[in-house]
Amino acid sequence: MSAPDASADAGAASIAGIGPDPSGTAGRSTDTGSRTGRQADDDGLGVRVPDQRRVLSPREESNTGPARSRPEGTAAPAPLQPAADDLLGGVAVWGPIVTPVGMFRLTPVRIERDLLLVSRWMNDPAVAAFWELAGSQSITEEHLRAQLAGDGSSVPCLGILDGTPMSYWEIYRADLDPLARDYAARPDDIGIHILIGGAADRGRGLGSALLRAVADLLLDRRSACARVVAEPDLRNIPSIAAFLSAGFRFSAEIDLPAKRAALMVRDRSLRHLL
Repeated sequence: MSAPDASADAGAASIAGIGPDPSGTAGRSTDTGSRTGRQADDDGLGVRVPDQRRVLSPREESNTGPARSRPEGTAAPAPLQPAADDLLGGVAVWGPIVTPVGMFRLTPVRIERDLLLVSRWMNDPAVAAFWELAGSQSITEEHLRAQLAGDGSSVPCLGILDGTPMSYWEIYRADLDPLARDYAARPDDIGIHILIGGAADRGRGLGSALLRAVADLLLDRRSACARVVAEPDLRNIPSIAAFLSAGFRFSAEIDLPAKRAALMVRDRSLRHLL
């Protein structure tokens, strides 16, 4: 996807999608001895993790959309129940926050309520270029269920702005993710993936404002976390510009299995300076 010139106004950069590594193995390197990307933040602690990403659980209120229809005579799978907690300190109970663009909250995804909406967003060409989850609802459902059935280290969420779902987020423990193999991860590093759902919400500064607000929310709610990280595709210039405008710093270029990424970091120690 051709990206607009980010030099004009980073705060108005369009975030179509800042997605995970499409390979499904996040940051796992197939040859750690021949990486071409620079190792970031060498003062950190290297953390080895399992080959498979470990993932989540959610909880939330009443339905806001129709459940997916199924062929007559077939039983729907039992809905995934929220875990008692997650490994991020309980995203579901963090509550709303005031941001410069309105009242915002993260609501953990429920498949029976949210699948149709998230799948529609994933089929937007601007989003699909980086998330690679376009196609039938079953593709998105499999992606969500992999997190919801996991151990709570990744929480898929809707972003609700002034009562309206308008973005999709994945908040995850970067130190427990295969991404930790490709940068000097520290205990309790938290990672972010984000997409802005509607084209009308892109290109007017919402992404930057919400990224800053959510990163600061993570630092406020998770006292053990010293850094919030992200790894947008290096080609996704609008996303990188939005992170920079949101107080993240560019740390390094890193080679992931399916993309070359920009490692973006928001440090607790610098949050009031950037």
